[in-house]
Amino acid sequence: MIKIQNLSYRRDELMILDGINWHVNTGEKWAVIGLNGSGKTTLLNMITGYLWPTRGSIDVFGHRYGECDIREIRKSIGWVSSSFSEQLPGNQKVIDIVISGKTAGMRLFEEPNPDDIRRAEDILRSFDCLDLSDKRYHQISQGEKQKVLISRALFNEPRLMILDEPCSGLDLYARESLLQYVESLDVPGLIYVTHHIEEILPSFTHVLMMKDGQILAAGKKEEVLTDEHLTEAYQVPINLTWSQNRPWVQVGAL
Repeated sequence: MIKIQNLSYRRDELMILDGINWHVNTGEKWAVIGLNGSGKTTLLNMITGYLWPTRGSIDVFGHRYGECDIREIRKSIGWVSSSFSEQLPGNQKVIDIVISGKTAGMRLFEEPNPDDIRRAEDILRSFDCLDLSDKRYHQISQGEKQKVLISRALFNEPRLMILDEPCSGLDLYARESLLQYVESLDVPGLIYVTHHIEEILPSFTHVLMMKDGQILAAGKKEEVLTDEHLTEAYQVPINLTWSQNRPWVQVGAL
């Protein structure tokens, strides 16, 4: 699904990404972790074509950026970011927010047709959110908003779903509710960016660990999530344990 080769990105004199080589295959679910400033969000912007590399190549769905229409590629990528929620009109109904995923616009400007309404209702129903349909976006909780954004991203049946810190700002109950929702997603490929190791779910297959704009480790989650790798990435002593096929960390003294 994604093939990144020798990718680097420099902003002025600062190297943001340096020598990135990364492949994502169909059926894989990746967690991307690392400190703030490690290059995670910049990498996402490269994959979605909103930033252009200083050096290297990006292929998505077999199409090389620079030789294809990136706007068409984006139609097959569902991207959800916690910051995106603030850009949507709060007075719009939830059902219309979900349907706006059809055109990837911020607002629904025309009356939805019956097929679009049925599809949006089916998506909301599948995640027990149908009761939110007629509520205004600003009336629902932060956790519900995140579920609505994911439902919106699913409208076009994306081949790749990118979730950028979707649990940011959620309390424990809302976070676990949303994670259960994420665990049930049936998509060909998933990239999930997080600061919190315990959000790496049983269905996730791989982990990309970044540090200072480079890949510290990448591969199957059991091989990447080690005390040594985590301690180096987060610069604090970390002891990792597994419970119910999810990783949990204990942080030692600095």
